[in-house]
Amino acid sequence: MRPVAQPAPDSVRLKPAPLGYRGVAMALIILTAWAGLLGFLLAEYQPDWRTPGPYLLVLLQTHLYTGLFITAHDAMHGVVSANKRLNNAIGTLTAGLFAFNWFPRMLPKHHAHHRHVGTEDDPDFHDGRHPGFLRWFLRFAWNYVTVSQVLLMALTYNLLKLWFPQANVIAFWMVPAVLATLQLFYFGTYLPHRGEHEAHNPYKSRSQLRHHLWAFCSCYFFGYHYEHHDQPYVPWWRLWRAKELAEQAAR
Repeated sequence: MRPVAQPAPDSVRLKPAPLGYRGVAMALIILTAWAGLLGFLLAEYQPDWRTPGPYLLVLLQTHLYTGLFITAHDAMHGVVSANKRLNNAIGTLTAGLFAFNWFPRMLPKHHAHHRHVGTEDDPDFHDGRHPGFLRWFLRFAWNYVTVSQVLLMALTYNLLKLWFPQANVIAFWMVPAVLATLQLFYFGTYLPHRGEHEAHNPYKSRSQLRHHLWAFCSCYFFGYHYEHHDQPYVPWWRLWRAKELAEQAAR
């Protein structure tokens, strides 16, 4: 019988650690890699779609897009920088680069998700009456995507194709943004929160089996989702350690 998930005792939780410049450094690595690769793919790269290279680059750019949102998410929990102004500035920048999301609008919704997970007050809530990935995703998108975002994306697309090959703009700017949105929803909302949860599971969330490489590649360790809800002060790049402590305590 599977053990009932309960909050980890303080003895097996990661203790909040001083951020120093590590959170900012992680954010800058993702930002620099995303911008540098995108610039190259738009301005210099001539894809040969008969080879695997362009497809792998689409996946890599998708992963970096996902990293932008994960950075914004960490900023929502104040774990990018101890300097609140810098933390929120990085959150606003990375959220904006990810399809023009507006950080101040997302912030209260995300904290509502943590406070009211799995209830009618949860903005990510799925009541199960319309099961399946697609319906849940459409409801989720309806709750978060705004008309202004769509218009700004359309404007940016039309501006980019004035300077860069249209095919490159679609393949390396538009497609990765869509794939990253699906990736974030699938690994960060659908898999951990779908279905029934034990009555004593306070976060109504499950966690994937420990596999650090897959957890990083799939969604920056956010498959370890129970650990995130249990310890939201832990930045993405320490969640693997929270998972290990939880498994050690369960033995």
